Amino acid sequence: MPRIPRMMLDYPYYHIITRGVQKQTVFKSGKDFTVYLEIVKKAKKKYKIQIYAYCLMSNHIHLLIETDTAKTMSKFMQQLNRKYSVYYNNKYKLTGHLWQDRYISKPILKEQYLLDCAYYIETNPIRAGLTANIIDYEWCSYRERYLSEKEYLLDDMKGTL
Repeated sequence: MPRIPRMMLDYPYYHIITRGVQKQTVFKSGKDFTVYLEIVKKAKKKYKIQIYAYCLMSNHIHLLIETDTAKTMSKFMQQLNRKYSVYYNNKYKLTGHLWQDRYISKPILKEQYLLDCAYYIETNPIRAGLTANIIDYEWCSYRERYLSEKEYLLDDMKGTL
C-alpha cells in the first residue's frame, strides 16, 4: 500500500525531526556530529535555508528552519539525509537505510511558538538526561546562540519576530 503524500505547506518556519532506523545511533563519534553539521552548512547555503535552532542527539536530529517553499525544504532535507547516509555507511562499512521513514516537518504558525520551539530543541539533551547544564552539550545551537562560541550555522532570529 503506498504511503500518503506529504502535506506540503508553504509556511516559512518548520520544526524538522529525523530519526535513525529503529532509533539506532546515527552519531557514534564527535567526527560524525561535525560531518553532519558541515553537510548542513553547505546545504543551507545551497538552498538558502535559515536555521534558528538545532540539536543533534545520538539517534535523531531537530532543526528549526525558515524556507521560501516546502519544495526547497524537501530538497534541503533530501541532501542532508542522503549525504550523511553515504558518509556513515562508508565509514562504518554498512549498507541500507540510515534514517527511519520520512523526516517529520511541523509548520510553525505562530511567532511565539518559534521561540518555544527553539527552547524545546535546545533543551532536548537535558530532558534526555545527557546533561544537567545545556552549556555542557556541544551538539546543539545553545552555545552558538548565547555564547557566540562557534558562529557555525545559526541565523539571527531577531528579524523574524
